Amino acid sequence: MKEFVEKYLKENKEYFEKVSEFIFHHPETRFEEYESATFLASECEKQGFTVERNVGNIETAFVATYGTGKPIIGFLGEYDALSGLGQKPNTFSYQPTEKDVGHGCGHNLLGTGAFAAACAMKAYLEANHLKGTVKFFGCPGEEGGSGKTFMVREGVFDDVDVALTWHPSSTNSIMSLSSLANYQVYFRFKGTPSHAANSPHLGRSALDAVELMNIGVNYLREHIIEEARIHYAVTNTGGISPNVVQSNAEVLYLIRAPKISEVDNIYKRVCKIAEGAALMTETEVSIEFDKACSNYVPNRRLEKIMYEKLVETGVEPFTEEEKEFAEKMWNTFTEEEKSNYIETIKGFGYVGDGKELKGKYLFDTISPYCESKEILKGSTDVGDVSWVVPTAQLSTATSVLGTTLHSWQMTAQGLTTIANKGMMRAAQSMALTGLTLIQSPEDFQKVKEEFEIFKKENPYTCPIPKDVKPSKLNLKK
Repeated sequence: MKEFVEKYLKENKEYFEKVSEFIFHHPETRFEEYESATFLASECEKQGFTVERNVGNIETAFVATYGTGKPIIGFLGEYDALSGLGQKPNTFSYQPTEKDVGHGCGHNLLGTGAFAAACAMKAYLEANHLKGTVKFFGCPGEEGGSGKTFMVREGVFDDVDVALTWHPSSTNSIMSLSSLANYQVYFRFKGTPSHAANSPHLGRSALDAVELMNIGVNYLREHIIEEARIHYAVTNTGGISPNVVQSNAEVLYLIRAPKISEVDNIYKRVCKIAEGAALMTETEVSIEFDKACSNYVPNRRLEKIMYEKLVETGVEPFTEEEKEFAEKMWNTFTEEEKSNYIETIKGFGYVGDGKELKGKYLFDTISPYCESKEILKGSTDVGDVSWVVPTAQLSTATSVLGTTLHSWQMTAQGLTTIANKGMMRAAQSMALTGLTLIQSPEDFQKVKEEFEIFKKENPYTCPIPKDVKPSKLNLKK
């Protein structure tokens, strides 16, 4: 099985690299991945998958299916990019693109790697006349949109037995940590315009209300659990004229905590602060729920199988040219980034103290696997999938040690041979995991049993209300 998958991926290596390159050069933000989704769905059809588009009432979501019968193995692919992270590839200084949208989280690799895994698994089932179903899920809007949470709400994953995915990073490990659940909510204040000099007493400033709300939330931070996070962005300041009392202003809040119930508690307190700010400024506040996602729940039995396949896949040696590139990229990082990278990769499941990495700029081993009770200080909509389907994630080294996600350096490394090696390492590990579940009913049953115990004790409720629809980044509020 390993020989087949490895041979298939090597023979098709250039093809998958070109797929990743296309997505990299067509960066699009959440729920506007029109070119990327169309391209990837078409490539699925060329590879013999049957494709259903516009799934879950989302224009840029699709499902590609091959095979018949159980189990149904799903691979989760992402392809959305980030605003403000456009960057010329293979460079060692900040060189933003004109559009300034880029794959600063490596989703060109993520989507392609999951697609490659689905293709490799399909090829093996086809060649060996085996029953089983492969599904590749085109999942849009992970960055700030919780696309998978909307898809879960609409029942897109209801027939799936197991979900597998990965994420680019600078380590090779199983992502065994839980994650933070979150709510994303708009607070809009409406006041009264007036001449800021001649008649300021007649005006009621919506911008003042936003500022007072932000101050109030700053004081709240001392009185919430340590694991929680509250972020905000002022998305409408009310205009660019200081001589006008701003009658409209808006702030977008992202509230995170280990559990949805904790997020909801903090959210209700933030709403009270917003109401207080409106009261102080004699303005009106309206609240619009934008999106949410649950915390990630790892399936330990599935993780163990995935770890075995990651070890079996191994790490291809890096060339001297790649090592030289890595050192140059390392020198673009701040001293703080260099000294804190061990903590960063621990969030991706790395286990160790970093001693084996001294003097290196690339992760050239496989991290040991450990069932972690730690929490990743970030969020992912994979979390909601994990509440309805047994799920496991891995990470592979696609970037230089010290590279942080959502940075220009991450974008700059998106097309390197280092990134491509990591992408194919992830694809092989995931494909072998899926095939193991098809060929080993015993392993598959243990995965299902673990999930059923969790499900019985933890009934799922989608955190996004039924009337809330996916929002595009450029949607005018």
